[in-house]
Amino acid sequence: MEAVEDDSQLGLSSEEEDSELSDGELQVAFAKGLLKPGLNVAQQEPKATVNKPEGLKQCLMEFQRNLPWVERLDLSNSPAADIVAKAEGALAAQDTAEISAEDDFQREMYFYRQAQAAVLEALPRLKKLKIATKRPEDYFAEMAKTDQHMQKIRKKLIMKQMAMEKSEKAKALREQRKYGKKVQIEVLQKRQKEKKAMMSAVKKYQKGMTDKLDFLDGDQGKGKNETKTTKAAMNKKGPNAKRKFKDQKFGFGGKKRGSKWNTKESHNDMSGFKAKVAHGKGGKKFGKGGKQKPNKRPGKDTRRKTKSRSR
Repeated sequence: MEAVEDDSQLGLSSEEEDSELSDGELQVAFAKGLLKPGLNVAQQEPKATVNKPEGLKQCLMEFQRNLPWVERLDLSNSPAADIVAKAEGALAAQDTAEISAEDDFQREMYFYRQAQAAVLEALPRLKKLKIATKRPEDYFAEMAKTDQHMQKIRKKLIMKQMAMEKSEKAKALREQRKYGKKVQIEVLQKRQKEKKAMMSAVKKYQKGMTDKLDFLDGDQGKGKNETKTTKAAMNKKGPNAKRKFKDQKFGFGGKKRGSKWNTKESHNDMSGFKAKVAHGKGGKKFGKGGKQKPNKRPGKDTRRKTKSRSR
């Protein structure tokens, strides 16, 4: 612990010495008049530029190669003559050396004419050197990428397309679910609205505000108009054969209850009375329910006697 305290004390004393030296240097500089009152900013000395043409030429000679023109294919020429301007009898701006760098059309035309001049100069030189400038018809260029690489790219494209199709299908399903939920919500809201209207109608009826019970019909009340229209159409056409037969047999309209009751006139009317039928002496015999009784089968003894007689 004592050694550490001594080291810390030494460090503090060295910092104090540096600060004292710096303050002393500043005082000396101020005494000499080198420092002026105000803010003092340290200025960097400008870098000295070095220009050595001989060294540059030497470096150029080291990496320069004297190759033939076929290997270099470089041309330095002026732009070609403007044929259109000559035909119109006007001098081009390039010929008068008045090229504006701000004029895009003029600048691009200058580049175009310069490329034309390079082509006109290079093609004859290439023909002299017997170098073909056109691709033969049966020329097949070698692919820069291998077939395996192209297959990988194709697989990636197919996977990307499949992923897009899946996302589109999922999107369509989400839209359908949203639409289904929307329809379900609308149906529930409609039911709640109908229930609310029915409850309010019941309350009004209980309080005696209305004497109508149409709200009990519900959906049937809505279909009354349709049934009325269908019945009206049926009446216009007329009743069917079944309805006509029933009307003829049982009657149509009028009072139904008590239609078979006797009256004074029917009680005194004896025209349809038959004594034989009334007393069971003749005529057809009917059992319960108004049905005719079948012939009674003879007993077992009588049947045996009839058989023995026949033998």
